[in-house]
Amino acid sequence: MLRNGGTALDAVEGAVCTLEDHPSFNAGRGSVFTYEGRNEMDAAIMDGRDRRAGAVAGVVATRNPVRLARAVMERSPHVLLVGHGADAFSREHGLEQAGPDWFALPERRAQLDAMKAAGGSVFDVDMKYGTVGAVARDRRGHVAAATSTGGVTGKRWGRVGDSPIPGAGTWADDRACAVSCTGSGEFFLRVGVAHEIAARIRYASDAAQAAADAVLAEVKALGGTGGVIVVGTDGVPAWSLTTPGMYRARAGAAIAPMVAIFGDEG
Repeated sequence: MLRNGGTALDAVEGAVCTLEDHPSFNAGRGSVFTYEGRNEMDAAIMDGRDRRAGAVAGVVATRNPVRLARAVMERSPHVLLVGHGADAFSREHGLEQAGPDWFALPERRAQLDAMKAAGGSVFDVDMKYGTVGAVARDRRGHVAAATSTGGVTGKRWGRVGDSPIPGAGTWADDRACAVSCTGSGEFFLRVGVAHEIAARIRYASDAAQAAADAVLAEVKALGGTGGVIVVGTDGVPAWSLTTPGMYRARAGAAIAPMVAIFGDEG
């Protein structure tokens, strides 16, 4: 999309949709189960041109939650819709729906069963299957970010993490950068990770890499783990992680394409 002159917003939506449709990732079709045995999904998208944002939480019937987040941004006066209301909005605006059989993968069900059998009662603290996200800068210099997740295995009581919260798990601002996060959502919420990275770039003139490293160090000091992907308005990409690995990739007009898994790569 970017190579053909498309917008950063379209690019991040398209990338995240691809990941939502792939069962290997904890988003869309690969979403983990709640403690009650449901797939409840969260997503957000943000446009760096004017900081418009759309987000949804606890949705159960939209095939691509990130598309629903964009619809909230573009077709409603709101930023965040949740649960039954978000699903109703999705139907009313003609987004593609999917039933429980599309989302309910046997592998994810087995993970919930194993957690319960081991005596787990709150959620899977290991969070081995993570959130998906994308950040992009287009040839016009605009940035955008999108994030999507099924949350954590065994989540209860309508738990929502950082992914659909602008400033915590997702952020885009043409004055600084675009950021998408994955990790210990409660800690990312407390730190305001995505906005904090952008603020360091905007106000302290930090490079994207330095800003990302500093904010994740703060998360780690509080006891959280995770990672971020960032692209500055200068088009320079960065990523930072405090975990052994994070599936990630980057491409650009002036950089060699790269795919990485482990923490010591790239």
